[in-house]
Amino acid sequence: MSELVTALALAIAIEGILYALFPDGMKRMMASIFEMPSGQLRLAGLTCAALGVGVIWIVRG
Repeated sequence: MSELVTALALAIAIEGILYALFPDGMKRMMASIFEMPSGQLRLAGLTCAALGVGVIWIVRG
């Protein structure tokens, strides 16, 4: 359970760093997400999730 909390905290920290370093770019990205079709957004989410699981699988063995 502590690994899950650590992973969530790391994701929040990385997102916070992106907003701190690139606030205008993050605003543009969020605005463009509202214009994306739901299917394309779903495919991007599933791709990122699969890549994340793949990386964890490779690192953890």
